[in-house]
Amino acid sequence: MKRTVTWSSLSTAQRAMLVAAGCVQFGLLGVALADIARRDPAEINGTKRRWVLVSLVNFVGPVLYLIRGRRRRA
Repeated sequence: MKRTVTWSSLSTAQRAMLVAAGCVQFGLLGVALADIARRDPAEINGTKRRWVLVSLVNFVGPVLYLIRGRRRRA
């Protein structure tokens, strides 16, 4: 038997955690996409298009871009 969880069945703390997680996720996405748009293609490991697509994957994509997608400055 599958139990469906609705917004109204969540506690206030659970709702707050979901909203906070969503804000963090969209914040990371915004930072990653802004950085991709601002950087020269030579400063990115791979193509900009690939990193935009990778960044759209929940928390993992933007964090992966911020750690591995940018080339280190000399």
